[in-house]
Amino acid sequence: MQCTWPGNDEKMLHYHDNEWGTAVHDDLKHFEFLLLDCFQAGLSWKTILHRRKNFKKAFAHFNYKKIAKFNEDDVQRLMNDAGIIRNKLKITGTIKNAKAFIEVQKEFGSFDAFIWQFTEHKQIVTKVKTPAEIRATSPESDAMSKALKKRGFTFVGSTICYAYMQAAGMINDHLVSCKRFKEVQIKK
Repeated sequence: MQCTWPGNDEKMLHYHDNEWGTAVHDDLKHFEFLLLDCFQAGLSWKTILHRRKNFKKAFAHFNYKKIAKFNEDDVQRLMNDAGIIRNKLKITGTIKNAKAFIEVQKEFGSFDAFIWQFTEHKQIVTKVKTPAEIRATSPESDAMSKALKKRGFTFVGSTICYAYMQAAGMINDHLVSCKRFKEVQIKK
């Protein structure tokens, strides 16, 4: 039995089978997931995933250094882009997050070094057997959310942080019966 959340949607299945739960240690990929999860707040992942290419184009290929320099003209450009979610708070929040992301890098050497501390630099393996057992938050996502907010990030509530941790492979929430459960598990 595979995880059921992708349904039979081709993009969702591809994402599940190739990305979700695979450990991320690249800062550009970390920022991409943060950006996409920011825009997911209040929406379905399917909605975001189907617009991912548009987000990539609109947001400078997820280059946080470029995004940190976005100005009001860029905000207007993005507000007029029908290919993304046109939410001004999320757009300006993404610019704010890019600036905070760079500050974290300066302090810790990389965002990766900072973010993995919330799982003690190890993958949490939940060993869930049914979709109903998958949580929406955890003590780790609570701590991450609090720390990110303290550093100036926005749209980083505990539920968003938990989804981010799942995507970035910090938490292996694949069903035990899913073929990806063992494929993404970090060997100790």
